Amino acid sequence: MTLKKKDIRALTKEELRDFFVENGDKAFRGNQVYEWLWSKSAHSFEAMTNISLQTREMLEASFVINHIKVDDMQRSSDGTVKNAVKLHDGLVVESVLIPTDTRTTACVSSQVGCSLDCKFCATARLKRMRNLNPDEIYDQVAAINQESLLYYNHKLSNIVFMGMGEPLMNYKNVLASIEKITSPEGLGMSPKRITVSTSGVPKMIRKLADDGVKFNLAVSLHSAIDEVRTRIMPFNVNFPLKDLKESLEYWYEKTQRAVTYEYVVWEGINDNREAIRALVKFCKYIPSKVNIIEYNPIDDGEFQQASKKAISDYVSVLEMNDIVVNVRRSRGKDIDAACGQLANKSGN
Repeated sequence: MTLKKKDIRALTKEELRDFFVENGDKAFRGNQVYEWLWSKSAHSFEAMTNISLQTREMLEASFVINHIKVDDMQRSSDGTVKNAVKLHDGLVVESVLIPTDTRTTACVSSQVGCSLDCKFCATARLKRMRNLNPDEIYDQVAAINQESLLYYNHKLSNIVFMGMGEPLMNYKNVLASIEKITSPEGLGMSPKRITVSTSGVPKMIRKLADDGVKFNLAVSLHSAIDEVRTRIMPFNVNFPLKDLKESLEYWYEKTQRAVTYEYVVWEGINDNREAIRALVKFCKYIPSKVNIIEYNPIDDGEFQQASKKAISDYVSVLEMNDIVVNVRRSRGKDIDAACGQLANKSGN
């Protein structure tokens, strides 16, 4: 029976150093391999050109690098790039490169499918198959950084965990991936340029605060009225707004950092004065800002984009209450790459 090779990226630098010592080599070889894996994003041992052929063959005999493969790439008319990312076990997730005049942002996935059941989101209709490993999340960022350099001639500037999956339901692996992305021995990106977006898991928001994370927090809110939120996000029954509010107060108390609320306005659901007043009240609990996001249809008649007047009512009332509000125009709609549309629908 042949032994299954271990994924080398599951090893710490210390374990890599120990492996070389145990095999009669110098410990610093582990440092070299670690640099190839996490700083240079190598996908093969053959690429590790400053390591002898004999050593590379030993690595090949002992380990694999379970890297992702961009199976299909689509470019939108607005410059957005969507990657269908094939994992080592054949499962597929999607990630998106969103360009603006001043920066490029990677929108990455954290799960195959999703653990939650938001009714307006295409990803929520996919069964959650498994969590992504830290290296699979890291690989999405590395791939989009290469595309940013290729198409826009500059490095990736921002990362948002707003792709497929609920990041806080894959807590350990998401934080491990961010450590690799931000480490000077990894991609060296600033945690201040990373935003983790959650649908609101109070216990895990508290854990983020306790763990002293340095990245930004966004909450996919969409309603500050429990009955309405439960209608569109049924898991709200288990994580009601009272618990979410208390966890966010705890977050601010520990981190002193504001939260961004992501908010879609739908016709006949939350396009009324009561919904606006409830949002204003929720925003006053801790320093926060609101991103009103254009809705992207998912072939479902229940959810329709609200009128321009409804959006402008939200903006004027929020501004009147000194709450920062931005209206975000969706990108990549023509290739199903916009917010809420990621459902493994690839082009031909």
